[in-house]
Amino acid sequence: MTPEEQTNAKKGVLLAIGAYTMWGVAPIYFKTITFVPALEILCHRVIWSFFFLAIIIHFSHQWRNVVSIFQSKSKMLYLIATALLIGGNWLIFIWAINANHMLDASLGYYINPLINVVFGMLFLGERLRKLQWFAVGLAAIGVAIQIVVFGSVPVVAFSLALSFAFYGLLRKKVSVNGQTGLFIETLVLLPIAFIYLAWFANSATSSMADNDLHLNLLLISAGIVTTLPLLCFTGAATKLKLSTLGFFQYIGPSLMFLLAVLIYGESFSTDKAITFVFIWGALVVFSYDGLTQGKKRTATFVAAK
Repeated sequence: MTPEEQTNAKKGVLLAIGAYTMWGVAPIYFKTITFVPALEILCHRVIWSFFFLAIIIHFSHQWRNVVSIFQSKSKMLYLIATALLIGGNWLIFIWAINANHMLDASLGYYINPLINVVFGMLFLGERLRKLQWFAVGLAAIGVAIQIVVFGSVPVVAFSLALSFAFYGLLRKKVSVNGQTGLFIETLVLLPIAFIYLAWFANSATSSMADNDLHLNLLLISAGIVTTLPLLCFTGAATKLKLSTLGFFQYIGPSLMFLLAVLIYGESFSTDKAITFVFIWGALVVFSYDGLTQGKKRTATFVAAK
């Protein structure tokens, strides 16, 4: 590896840690505005993310990419679908945090990588290795125990994991960069957000004209909370291998888990504990498989040279 490649890799690691750390501590932000209805927070997240992304796209000279997407009917159809998926994912996440279901949100993002593997098999023709099958099996056993023995269905966790997995699958098919794609998605959701706030929202916080400056600044910050980790993530993705980047994805749900148990006092009940143990075991197996496969590919590449 050249000195330049080493520098890029170090930058990529820092950017990846930054992205997943910000996603992991994002619940702290949403906890500060629990008195604002989840749908209103979602609308502000869409509106202010759109404006922040518009500024970023303008200064990074990406308007040509935006125009080319508008000229492609297939790409627009994909991005309309992904907009609805990410909007639903955001809404569930916001509701979960504000309704003291942060542990369920954490579980959902732990499950997500395993569902991605299954989706790769089902929709992209990818073949699962033996250890990947074992990891998926462990996760399934953990969830089955929670459902059968305790009669508790992890609806929030599954909703978050599945919506984000379908979102990732469709975004992979449409193949546009993160900033431009999210800009189009927020643009698609923008009219819905404005209409809801203008005509349907009816709470003490629904009119920014009636809110104090502190609250309005917090609502506008929803755009920063959304776009800043994305910028770090896209920066990391250009500097690191996808397999390397994948090992940082557990930072987010781990921080959520710690926040839920240690800071916000959510109950870590027996059914959740058993499920988490199986999921953590599955992720250890999954990560080990990824490491060994990465070493094999490196050894093969070196031998070929």
